Amino acid sequence: MSFHSTAAQLVTLAAEGEEHGGNHESLSPFLTGGGALCILLLLLWITTRFNRDR
Repeated sequence: MSFHSTAAQLVTLAAEGEEHGGNHESLSPFLTGGGALCILLLLLWITTRFNRDR
């Protein structure tokens, strides 16, 4: 497979996904982003608590 044919297949695949919208009705972007932010902040806090050598 050449790079050109692979890129063409990926463009075709991406164009097919746009027909359905891609977003599920029950998923809120703000809730998803807020949850991800909380989880990342929790992981950062846990990491800094265990790394007391600095």
